[in-house]
Amino acid sequence: MRNITEYHHEVINGIGYLEGREGTQIPLEVRIVAEAYVALTSDRPYKKAWSNEEAFAMLKKMAGETLDRDCVDAIIDSRKEVEEIQEQSREDKFG
Repeated sequence: MRNITEYHHEVINGIGYLEGREGTQIPLEVRIVAEAYVALTSDRPYKKAWSNEEAFAMLKKMAGETLDRDCVDAIIDSRKEVEEIQEQSREDKFG
């Protein structure tokens, strides 16, 4: 989960940030799940943030088709840690 939080803006072709990682330099869990999860649970100009419950349901729906099923299962199985990291990020940002 820490990798997802830290590297979710990296992209396969290396034009992402913070470090400009590319391909397999980006942790597997980030390549498969991170951007989808972060996009679903964040406010965007075109939509409001989804709840974790809604995001997990969508990830389950995408598992095996768009996203790697094992990685989706891993993030869902780590729900408590996901929520702790989200809370810590909010405190760091707004605290």
